[in-house]
Amino acid sequence: MKMLKRKSLLLMVVVLLVSLVSACSGNNNGGNGNAGNTNASATPTPTVEVTADTAEPVEITWWNFPNFTALDGEVGKFEKQIIAAFNEKHPEITVNLEMLTFDGGPEKLNVAIATSTAPDVIYDAPGRIIDWAKKGLLAPIDDMFTDEVKADITPAIVEQSSVDGTMYMYPFNTGPFTMAVNKTLFEDIGALDLLPLDSEDRTWTVAEFEAALKAVKEKAPDVIPVGFYAKSQAGDQGTRGFLTNLAGSTFLNDTNDGIALNNEGGVAALEWIMNASKEGLLAQGAASMAASDHNDLFLQGKMAFAINYSAVLKTQFAPNKASDFEDILLPYPTVDGSAPKLEPFLGGLSIFDNDDAAKVEASKKFVDFIVNDPEWSITALKQTGGLSARNSITGIYEGSEYAYSELARKFITTPPTIADGYAEIRTYWFPALQKVLLNTASAADALAEFETLGNEAIAKGKATRISN
Repeated sequence: MKMLKRKSLLLMVVVLLVSLVSACSGNNNGGNGNAGNTNASATPTPTVEVTADTAEPVEITWWNFPNFTALDGEVGKFEKQIIAAFNEKHPEITVNLEMLTFDGGPEKLNVAIATSTAPDVIYDAPGRIIDWAKKGLLAPIDDMFTDEVKADITPAIVEQSSVDGTMYMYPFNTGPFTMAVNKTLFEDIGALDLLPLDSEDRTWTVAEFEAALKAVKEKAPDVIPVGFYAKSQAGDQGTRGFLTNLAGSTFLNDTNDGIALNNEGGVAALEWIMNASKEGLLAQGAASMAASDHNDLFLQGKMAFAINYSAVLKTQFAPNKASDFEDILLPYPTVDGSAPKLEPFLGGLSIFDNDDAAKVEASKKFVDFIVNDPEWSITALKQTGGLSARNSITGIYEGSEYAYSELARKFITTPPTIADGYAEIRTYWFPALQKVLLNTASAADALAEFETLGNEAIAKGKATRISN
């Protein structure tokens, strides 16, 4: 009798389970319009939203430069907090973090790519990312962008994040590259009126800039008036922005397929650099000075103007300031004081295509969490010190310099990093600057040679992209 009851009970359980499975299957296939059924015309749930309950375990690697301000002075601590928060929603995805340095990181990435050991996720700038995309190394991420999100991003930033209309970088933090000035120094020497702080947009002329430099040389002789550097590729956007605005020219032509700076204005701008160096207005030894050396001099209070700054860098540099001074943002001067052309600082996340679809999908979930999670996206953005790449996300900071950085968005122009072959173009830029600073070539000859080499790199890069 007990055996019969058990068999009857088992049969009832089996029948119940079959009924439940059938009901669930009916709902997934459209069903009969019950409350749990979704409209067939609705947009499907993105892959990045697959729940942890149904996902298989997967392990990915994340390589990151110090894009976030070190938490409690510990590099990587904030990144570990992001991973921990992500794992609360996606415990099935293991994220292995490796921190890179700005000095050695690029070479480490090159070696990893060459040996097929590239990371899955990288947080970097378009200069390298778009070059990788053009070489077919990255996974496309168009499926991560709704039309609404894409429309919320400035076209110049979309262009920097894509190749031939396909998105390869999810833009996250931005802000125009500018100069910076030690405002406290100018207060101390009684020359604050020489800075263009009375106008809302802070635009100024080269002549006004020169007057400020000469005041520093005269009243604070131990301080370098303005910095410059030409040792390596790092920080190339600072030298480009400074010189193109002095020249009243663009770096590339309107179609981004040729060097445009080799003109009368460009030659005059390089000659200005040469003369400023001779007059002691420009940092001595700039030919052998790296961007990091330039930054250190400014943060130590030994230099009045830095040519490579932004709201993002202001935040990142804050822990390294050796003295208590107020650093404020200024646009590059132009010959007639007209609106400057500022390249955007842009950081974003990309995914290497390592021939593993599961890792690509897991990486998309992780990237989506960093840039779109309601809580952590804003927390992470603030940790970069940058403005949001989304136009609708504003006012997350307090302070005049963030207000100015938001205002200066109107000066943003498309940077040359989108050009075919840009990774090679930049290798010719600093040698050209060095020749001028060391007087081994005239400004005209250095620019002419740079144009020839740059145009050859563009043609080669275009051919490579088409072949891929």
